[in-house]
Amino acid sequence: MALGEQVYGYFIPTVNLMGVGSHKETTNQVKILGGTNALIVTDAFLAKSGMGDEIKALVEASGAKATVWGGAEPNPTDKNVHDGLKVYQDNNCDMIISLGGGSSHDCAKGIGIVATNGGNIRDYEGVDKSSKAMPPFIAINTTAGTASEMTRFCIITDTDRKVKMAIVDWRVTPNIAINDPLLMVGMPPSLTAATGMDALTHAVEAYVSTAATPVTDSAALMAIKLISENLRAAVANGSNMVARDNMAYAEFLAGMAFNNASLGYVHAMAHQLGGYYNLPHGVCNAILLPHVCLFNLIATPERFADIAEAMGENIEGLSTRAAADVAIEAIQQLSVDVSIPTGLTELNVQEKDFQVMAENAMKDACSLTNPRLATLEDVIQIYRNAM
Repeated sequence: MALGEQVYGYFIPTVNLMGVGSHKETTNQVKILGGTNALIVTDAFLAKSGMGDEIKALVEASGAKATVWGGAEPNPTDKNVHDGLKVYQDNNCDMIISLGGGSSHDCAKGIGIVATNGGNIRDYEGVDKSSKAMPPFIAINTTAGTASEMTRFCIITDTDRKVKMAIVDWRVTPNIAINDPLLMVGMPPSLTAATGMDALTHAVEAYVSTAATPVTDSAALMAIKLISENLRAAVANGSNMVARDNMAYAEFLAGMAFNNASLGYVHAMAHQLGGYYNLPHGVCNAILLPHVCLFNLIATPERFADIAEAMGENIEGLSTRAAADVAIEAIQQLSVDVSIPTGLTELNVQEKDFQVMAENAMKDACSLTNPRLATLEDVIQIYRNAM
């Protein structure tokens, strides 16, 4: 997209470790950051699976103490943040390590921002509302989807309003992000599919964003290419380390793209589905993506033509508009191939909630960089089309 006179920032963790076995670097990174007592924020499954204890042992090998807390729920809530903060304070922790996917990372970010800034997590909804740095923070990723391990985004559900709060703050960016495909092998096919489509949504929305730059474009297009080439294989056989490794790179690249170009109406609308129905974020994104793309198509058809090419589609001889249509068809086919539900009806979404969800979506920070301006009725209609 053409760049105007606006100043663009670029946000990323200071250190990013990738590749098979990279999680074993945790010991050294704890030493480097100088933490003496870490809270390991994870979910109940990883806390019980032994992975939490493995990371604890790596922390303790540095000479530091560690407490594993498995209270991060899917679509983490303000209550989860409050509960985790109490554990952090009761154990006199001075460092945070998140272990898991987006839920663990976002919950840990919420704990960290309140630990040093005070107040309630609700105080930080919006852009750059904090004033103090978080505790030293290492994010160890176990899914190839949200990229929360390396972004300045933190999504927390306000349980009173049933709204997912978008906290966009450069201070919640982890100091160190670790993406080890070895930790992703155990993901079941359905989670692999959902997180992979989440990463694709990040890349697509970043590429068509009004805040896209040549830097974010390069990351977004490579992410789209890698996901198109590897997601089906990762879903088919979770032990395929080539596909797992490529998907880890893809989700990170997609994170680089949207962390700086932001997103659009897919995420703005998916956040409402998560807040109202506690639905899986990646699945909501996957269902909404082709419908929002179709709405956005007239704003930037040349960008969708680029997406078709990145997805490996033959667009030779096609008009820009026809090539753009191919991109949407390719997105839909990928979703079908990895067994994403075909519509919101399968998730028991109710049309009676469209009005309020659409109103909240239009207030969501992610909507600000959507390439086509939408009315309230437009957003309601997209929800209808996605049923």
